[in-house]
Amino acid sequence: MRFLPTGEQSEFARTLHGLLAASQVPAAVRAWGAGDHGPGLALWSRLAGTGLFALAADEAHGDLGGLGPLPVELALGFVELGRAGVPGPVVETAAAAVLLSELARPGEEGDAGHAGYEGLVKRFLPGLVAGEALATLTLPGGGPYALDADAATYCFTVSAAGELRLAPGPGEPLESTDPARRLSRPPADGELLAAGPRVLAAARTALVWARLLTAAQCLGVGEALLASTVAYVKQRTQFAAPIGSFQAVKPGGAHPGGRVVCARPGVGGPALGLAPWEVAAAKLAAGGAAYGAAMTALQLHGAVGYTEELDLSLWLRKARPLRDAWGSPPACRAAVLQER
Repeated sequence: MRFLPTGEQSEFARTLHGLLAASQVPAAVRAWGAGDHGPGLALWSRLAGTGLFALAADEAHGDLGGLGPLPVELALGFVELGRAGVPGPVVETAAAAVLLSELARPGEEGDAGHAGYEGLVKRFLPGLVAGEALATLTLPGGGPYALDADAATYCFTVSAAGELRLAPGPGEPLESTDPARRLSRPPADGELLAAGPRVLAAARTALVWARLLTAAQCLGVGEALLASTVAYVKQRTQFAAPIGSFQAVKPGGAHPGGRVVCARPGVGGPALGLAPWEVAAAKLAAGGAAYGAAMTALQLHGAVGYTEELDLSLWLRKARPLRDAWGSPPACRAAVLQER
């Protein structure tokens, strides 16, 4: 089994890395948190131009822009999104594309149930793939809150009874530890798009993808925090010596540096098979690594780490919400233990 990315996959990640490095992402994050979605939407359009969101849509809908499903490539891309701190419901938009694709996927021979969902795919998928529309959604087992529903074009909800609805508005806003992750509880009513066991099956698949891509974001956040901390301890001095000479960010063991390094194959491996328990384990490892890296970064930066002006704060605020999104540590542990 191959765990290293291919040359083409690595090139795709480098393309995203270069695009994001030239896009003034911290300014877009601050604007997004203040309610100005313009810079973030402009960035979103550039990301869609790379084919990023098309990777979540089945290539059976190639006439609508689908290129996937390609979970490995998408996970590599979402590591870069996490590393750059990109705002917006990126995971949710990709998961919505998966949900729609799964609804319209032919099953066993003689299964014609998928044909009734082609209209939904044609209605929603092209805008999501092209970056012209943003989606947020809630799924059974994924938590009751929608991310950035005020900025999303579509807010989908799937109930435990298997009802897929299009919420009529963003719903009740809630406080968030990260101003750039605006949460709300969407209304339970709205246009009924589909219902039944097929919806629940598609929702389970979309949940696995959402958990995987959130794990990839966590990995990117952890790597960004680790890199910032290593650079800082080399330049900050105390007692006429760099603090890195006596407060090293250790690369191995149980130290956050080692946890970030070890989380990368933990995310890449499950992307090859999308087994739910393996994805849950990856989310658990990557989320814990990102949160540990955030705590270490805050400790070693000292009081300056708390300041709003320092870009570091943008990543510090993401670590815990991402750790808990689409599967809190207890939920992920339960998913692993249930399988094993």
